[in-house]
Amino acid sequence: CICGHAIYCIDESQMITIPHSSVQTDVATSKNELRYKKLLASVDLTKDFFYSYTYPIMQSLQQNVTSAGMKETPYENLFVWNTFLTEPIRSRCHNALWSVALVHGHFKQVKLSVFGRELNVILISRRSRHFAGTRYLKRGVNDHGKVANDVETEQIVFEEEAGSWKGRMSAIVQMRGSIPLFWSQEAGRLSPKPDIFVQRYDPTYEATKLHFEDLAQRYGQPIIILNLIKTVEKRPREMMLRREFFNAVGYLNQNVPEERKLRFIHWDFHKFAKSKSANVLGVLGGVASEALDLTGFYYSGKPKVQKRRSIQLSRTSTARFVKVVNKGSTHILTAK
Repeated sequence: CICGHAIYCIDESQMITIPHSSVQTDVATSKNELRYKKLLASVDLTKDFFYSYTYPIMQSLQQNVTSAGMKETPYENLFVWNTFLTEPIRSRCHNALWSVALVHGHFKQVKLSVFGRELNVILISRRSRHFAGTRYLKRGVNDHGKVANDVETEQIVFEEEAGSWKGRMSAIVQMRGSIPLFWSQEAGRLSPKPDIFVQRYDPTYEATKLHFEDLAQRYGQPIIILNLIKTVEKRPREMMLRREFFNAVGYLNQNVPEERKLRFIHWDFHKFAKSKSANVLGVLGGVASEALDLTGFYYSGKPKVQKRRSIQLSRTSTARFVKVVNKGSTHILTAK
């Protein structure tokens, strides 16, 4: 739970027919209806879906504690996956009481003791419903600036006050997503590393521009891009994307005020990690510190939360770990 608000997962689902069979129309037994019901039943709702009746889990902690509150209905949020399916009943009932906003991703909460202080650590990953798809089948960006595999990850540290749900809070938000260019990969059984194809030439990078404008609206500025793909390869694959992405950022930064320019940080992770003396965590820790210096943090009395920022990651597992460890010191500082 978060501040006393229970967060639920789905253990079981059941499809129930509401109208009596005597008043059902032919549509209820049509081939299309039966097909749609079969498709819906094939979705495993017990895997990676979560929700809350009282806490807007689709929003970050900062959005929920600021006076602005929920500016939109939950179903307008890009992290709510049953927006389309619940629209008919919501529009006819003129409320959302008959439906629950489902978020897809990951939710985990653990309790830790740090120098005698009891802390709750919560990790939430929210996956966007826009341009969603499996690996290799969905890559890059669409015409509306939505990227494949857009995942927002939030880490919340919460120190409870004895006997109440009040306490000190701190949160970090970062976003990962596919490189915002028109590109694809064709997976095959005999190709463990599918070729990368830049599908479309976009001289003004309109889709890329829309993507970063969306991030600025969601998280504010500056936007920091941490790009970990390869720079040099025997057979050009990732390096083509790296070059095109670099050109795109350079183009978009033209005639833009310094405070609004995209910060592009490229580091060939694989090349560096091959060295026996490589200190991967040390280098990424420096990147995390630089990001914190650029963004600062947002303070809101009690509780306290981290400033919103967008750090777009291309190769994420190690980078996310470092950012969590590095920002852990900030969590402790802001929780005093």
